[in-house]
Amino acid sequence: MAEANLKASSLRLVFDYGLDEKGKPVYKAKTFSNIRLEATPDQLSQAANALGSLSDKPLVRVERSDQSDIL
Repeated sequence: MAEANLKASSLRLVFDYGLDEKGKPVYKAKTFSNIRLEATPDQLSQAANALGSLSDKPLVRVERSDQSDIL
C-alpha cells in the first residue's frame, strides 16, 4: 500500500486590493514557506491573522499547501 510522507508546507495569505477599472476584484497574495509540518490549523490561523493585521489591505483568505512524497 502507498504511503505519503509530508515533506514541506507553505502558508498563503490573500489580500483584497479593491476593484480594477472593469469592476472586477483584485487580489494579491503573500506566501510564507518552511511552515512547521506539525502546525495545527488553529496555530496557522493565529499566525495568519497576526501577519494580516500588519497590512493595510483586508485579509480575505488563508491557504495551506502541503507537499508529500508518495512511496
